[in-house]
Amino acid sequence: MKNLLKKNVLIIFSILLFSSCGDISKNVEDKINELNTKAEKLDSIVNRELNKVNSLDSIINIEGDKVKRLDSLINKSSSKIDSIANEKINLFKKNN
Repeated sequence: MKNLLKKNVLIIFSILLFSSCGDISKNVEDKINELNTKAEKLDSIVNRELNKVNSLDSIINIEGDKVKRLDSLINKSSSKIDSIANEKINLFKKNN
């Protein structure tokens, strides 16, 4: 009778143990799926932000090119103005 009771307790304990392991395994799998979902969302956010940075970088490059062109125009205009001013100064010096 004691042996039968021990075997029954052992069988019940084994069933509970395997049942518990199955629940833990499912719980772990659910947590892994949840982490994967969060990682995918985070990856999506990072990609969107990188696209924004790339767009800003492109805009900065375009505006930099505009500044270079404007600087070149200003230098040309300054040179022309200096040339005209020097001509007038030289004419004034010759007349005096």
